[in-house]
Amino acid sequence: MTLPIAFLDGPWWPYLALLLFAVLPTEIWRWLAVVFARRLDENSPWLEWVRLVATALLAGVVAKLVLAAPGALAGVPLAVRLAALAVAVTVVLIDRRKVMLAVVIGEAVLIGGAVWLG
Repeated sequence: MTLPIAFLDGPWWPYLALLLFAVLPTEIWRWLAVVFARRLDENSPWLEWVRLVATALLAGVVAKLVLAAPGALAGVPLAVRLAALAVAVTVVLIDRRKVMLAVVIGEAVLIGGAVWLG
């Protein structure tokens, strides 16, 4: 039988685990992206493809959250979820630089509709 390592039994183990298994694996890819992105042409077809794939993935996640809502969001009527999405998209279409504003306004519509109808 092996004796436990004192450090792993202490209160710091969750922080070490978070660092080893969550932060480091993702940070490595971020730093590599920074290094290799310097040599990329912004108008290259490959980068355009990456943007399109990222946009499609984001659209799929949003559609799943709106149409097949999980957890407490499922208690909000579909019409309210669709209205919140429509308002947020409208704000983005008016001014593409105000994405955060679109998110906040969309959330306000979602929460307001849930409270009003709930």
